[in-house]
Amino acid sequence: MRHGKPLLTDRGWVALAGMPAWIAAYDAAGVVDQAIPQASIASADAAATIVSSTLPRALASVRALGHTPALADALFREAALPTLSMPPVWSRCARLPPACWAVLLRLMWMAGYANGAESRQATRLRARQGAARLTLLARSGPVLLVAHGIINRMIAAELRRSGWTTEQRARHACWSTNTFTLAA
Repeated sequence: MRHGKPLLTDRGWVALAGMPAWIAAYDAAGVVDQAIPQASIASADAAATIVSSTLPRALASVRALGHTPALADALFREAALPTLSMPPVWSRCARLPPACWAVLLRLMWMAGYANGAESRQATRLRARQGAARLTLLARSGPVLLVAHGIINRMIAAELRRSGWTTEQRARHACWSTNTFTLAA
């Protein structure tokens, strides 16, 4: 499951130099108090084990579902966005909405640019470790992971590589769930 909608506005424009502070605020944000889809609540209620990222928006989402995670682990944190190094005059003048910067930085990260952030390859290894941890936990019954968009996608790919299947088309919106079953 992806966490609830973050309690942080991305309206307005931010200079590139301000993106590290915006990213830190995003990582520290909880979630908006809003109605949770019934399917998400049902998924949480059906889980034998709930696992969460250590980021506040994931932990707040588990609490909003009326549960406490059995395990909160940084292994399930979102893939970090890199910062972009530019001459100071450009980094103060170049302004875009934060969501646009985030997309640009994520595309650069996917192409191999990390600039001090965890690389895509290192994140993939972490996703493989996360998938293995979830597989072990699933021996005791259904597991719900409450985490983030990119890491969830990468863990899903690793689960499929290790024999797990899903019948639905992947969903990535806030509060959306994707269900996997280990093939017999």
